[in-house]
Formats: sequence, C-alpha cells, structure tokens
Amino acid sequence: KMGNAESNAYQNHLSRFLPEEQSDIDGLFNTLSGSSGSGGAKNAKAAKKTVTLAALQARQSAHTREPLPEPMTVRLYDGMKSIDLPGKSSGPSEQIAKEQFVIFMSNLLKGNADEKISIIMRMIAKTGGPLKGKQIKEFIEDLITSVVHVLSYRKELKGWSLENTRDASSGVKALASELLSELKLPDGTKPVGSQLLETNFDQSVIEDWVYRVPQISVFLSVVIRQGLHVLHSLPDQTNDILNLVPHCKGIKGRGVASLFDIPAIIYINSHLPAELQHKWQLLFSSRLHGESFSQLCAHIVNKGPCIVILRDVDGFLFGGFASHSWEVKPQFQGDNRCFLFSVFPTLAVYTYTGYNDHFMYLNHGQQTMPNGLGMGGQHRYFGLWIDSDYGKGHSKAKPRCTTYNSPQLSAKEDFTLDAMEVWAVGDTPESAGKKGKKSILDVDPQAQALLEMAGKSRQSEGLREPIEEDEDDE
Repeated sequence: KMGNAESNAYQNHLSRFLPEEQSDIDGLFNTLSGSSGSGGAKNAKAAKKTVTLAALQARQSAHTREPLPEPMTVRLYDGMKSIDLPGKSSGPSEQIAKEQFVIFMSNLLKGNADEKISIIMRMIAKTGGPLKGKQIKEFIEDLITSVVHVLSYRKELKGWSLENTRDASSGVKALASELLSELKLPDGTKPVGSQLLETNFDQSVIEDWVYRVPQISVFLSVVIRQGLHVLHSLPDQTNDILNLVPHCKGIKGRGVASLFDIPAIIYINSHLPAELQHKWQLLFSSRLHGESFSQLCAHIVNKGPCIVILRDVDGFLFGGFASHSWEVKPQFQGDNRCFLFSVFPTLAVYTYTGYNDHFMYLNHGQQTMPNGLGMGGQHRYFGLWIDSDYGKGHSKAKPRCTTYNSPQLSAKEDFTLDAMEVWAVGDTPESAGKKGKKSILDVDPQAQALLEMAGKSRQSEGLREPIEEDEDDE
C-alpha cells in the first residue's frame, strides 16, 4: 500500500492540473508504460505500471524523425528518475513510477524555482550538484537545440523555418553562452570565459539563476509540452510560450534566408515590449530591394516600431530596435525602450543608460546635418550608423556607447556593409496603410526645397514608397 505521506504529496501535485490536463498526463503515461487498458492492465495493481528509458526513446523514434534529440530524452528520464518517493526503498530503480512521472510534470510545468531546481540539477548531471559551468553550458545547448528541433518538428515556427533563417547551430552556442553568463557566485561576482566553465556552482546559485533567467523554465516547458506532446494546446499557456517565436511575414517564398537564426529571434523578441512580440514583418532586405539608402528609407519610414539587423563584411551581425516609426528629420527620435544588440559572434542586448536621449536618428538630403541612419551615441560617433552613402557605417564606443552602454558591435570601427534587413514588429500602424501614395519628399518639405534649389525635378522614383505585395504567410 502507498504510504499516506506519499499519497498526500502525490494528490497535491495532481491537484495542480485541471481535469482535462490530468487525463492528458494519464494518457501519456499509459502510452509510455505500454498499458492500454486491455489484458495485463487488469493486473496493473499487482505489477505497477512503470516507464523505462527504452519506452521514452521508443516513443521518440516511433516517428520518422524524433520530436526530441536523444540527449534531451535521456535528460528528461534522469529528471523523472531523480524524484524520491517517501516510503519507497531508495535503491536506484531504472523504472519510473507514475507518482514520479506526475511530480516531475507538476514541478517543471507548474512549480516555482525551488521545486524545479533539484530536477534541473539532475537533468544537468545524474549525480546532482555542485555542477561545473561547462556541465551547465552543455545542458543549455541541449535545451535550446531541443526547442528549435521540436518547434520545427511540430510546425510551430510560425512562418520561420530552418531554411529561411541563418544556420541555428552557431545561434544555439551564442544563446547558451549569453544565458550562462548570468550565473552569479554567492558574493555577486560573475565568472567569465574559461574561468566560468571550470567554476563549481552549488544548488542555491543555480536556483537563483533559474529564477532570474526565465528562458530556462520556458524552454523546459516547450520541450515537455511539444516534445512529449502533452498539455500543448491547453489554455494556461503563458504569453512567454505563446509569443516565444513571433509570426513571420514577408520572407516565405522569396528565396532568401534571414540574417537572424531561430535562437536569436527568440532572444531578441523576448526583449521587445510585450505588445510587439507576436509578429515580425520583413520591410526591407538589401538582397531583395537593392543596396540603396533611398530604397531603405522608402521601405521603413512610418511603418511603426522596427528591428534593424546588419552584417558587416567580416561576418559580424548586429542591429537595433527602434521603438517608434522612423521619420526623416534632423532630430533624434524614439524613447527609452530602444536598444542595440549583437547576434554574432556574441548574442547580447544593450539597453538605455539614462545618459542622453539619442535613441534613433534618420536623415537624408540635408547639407548641414549627418545623412544616414543612426542609433545611440552622438553625431559622427554613433553606437550604430549606416551612412546615406549606402554601404559604409561605423560603430563607435570608446569604451562604451553613451546611450546604450554597448561595445563596438562591428568587427572594425568603420565597417563595410554586407547585407541589411529591417523588420516591422507588432501590428502595422494605421498611417502605414496609405501605400504608394506619398513620396518621402511629400513628408519632408526641407528635402523638397533643397531639390528645387538644386534645379532637380521631383522624379525621384527611388524615394517613392513602394507598393507592397499583399501576401499571407500563415
């Protein structure tokens, strides 16, 4: 008979799930334990149903492609196996009882950092803690790889795909390094580089880290829900999961791959204001629309908040989030929600310092002010700058950009641009609906006056807003 302590703990965990969630978990356990209610299942009380690693692996490979990579299946099994049941002999059993299965689901999907942590420690290393930085890094890489794999497998990438984005493997490593860099020792210091990989971290430090880095819990939840295909369509999903990957519009069928990889999209999207995280739409790509500053302006002005990403000729990837519509004018614009970021060789986001309000700047056709697109810092000394003489730019930070505390983002301070994309985020603003009606020159009387003074007529088709192709990528 089950001891009372055990049945109480088990019932408490079970009661966290709604009735339909309980039946979902029951169904998965029955499938994994190989009992479908016939024949031998009548003797289930006698021979208690259990799940083995082989059963978990078999469920994965019963499909043509596994929903979860093998290392993550083993980690999930180790996590389930690590749950001690009161009143049971604590000898190492290779099989997972239903109580362990339910408590595992409850702690990881509904639990707090304290409840998650001992399971996560065992998923990182069977022996539990203390754990070396490199063990934690391997776990995070497996976790991110599994998230990308399972979302692709379940067709949950919302218009993105492994084909229309940059190769995910370098993105996995970059995101793992970024999340790992948040580990803090009890005295508050953060080890870096090789020191970080060799440092031992105990349970309290890792618990604090899981609490402060929400991606770990969100990624685990995605791996369980979508990987094991349990509780994946029920309404309690938080926005963290619903908007983990934004809907993608504008790249499908265009024959180009984005400069972003899936891990970077997930990470950058999580730093956007919540109301903008559900959708990204491609406004401009130098590979589709040509390498021209007037084309760039024509595609991005008055289109609402945007993400700009560029690659320099050395392969560095970086950019910025503009919280307001871009406007052509000689003043700084935007607000303190703007940020700069790096995607490769490191993944990082750099936010507002409070030092000045030089968030974003776009100017064209002026003789007295710099012409180009800039974010952060100051004139001729931007954190990120694309010159209106398209193809040249700079990222100046000695040692950091004043507005965003960002380092130099490009390989060289003055860089040559290789490719650029601009993505509108959130819903398209009303004002952007008047497609193809206005030229930038109609909006900017100074530029118009300058052209007239120079004796040029207003036949500048390059500045005419392009008529967007209506497309539905859903």
